[in-house]
Amino acid sequence: MLESLGVDLKTIIFSMVNFLILVAVLGKFIYKPFLGMLEQRKNAIQEQFDKAEVLNSRANAKMAKYNRQIANAEEEARDILKDAKERAEKMSEDIIAEAKQQASEIIEHAHKTIENEKAQAVDDLKDEIAQLALLAAEKIVGGEIDNVGHDAIVERVIKNSRSSEWQN
Repeated sequence: MLESLGVDLKTIIFSMVNFLILVAVLGKFIYKPFLGMLEQRKNAIQEQFDKAEVLNSRANAKMAKYNRQIANAEEEARDILKDAKERAEKMSEDIIAEAKQQASEIIEHAHKTIENEKAQAVDDLKDEIAQLALLAAEKIVGGEIDNVGHDAIVERVIKNSRSSEWQN
């Protein structure tokens, strides 16, 4: 029946056998080495991915370490600035306190100097008053008073000047 259709069974079987032999030869010499090469390539790519993952994890660890170091450096810088500010404020307070102390000493010294000069002026004024009183007494008496009398008058005038009689 196939012969009536023009198909030769021997040719079909021969072609099928040839095809199977060709598939076997191609499978043995081309397909298996090709699959082996694909497997090697797959393994090489997987190794590269594994290495990249290890390198990526190392890089992430280093990045985290650097970020910690940067954070520590920033915190240390803040601490240094805070410490410097506190020292500057302390120095400022010390300088101000010292300046106030010096100003107080200068004012106190000026008050003492004024008191001393005032006392000296009062003494000078008393001496001047005593001299004027002596001159007035000499004019009234009409003669010169001797040194003993002069000293007694000066002492009495000074003594009286300290009492309430001479003060306003």
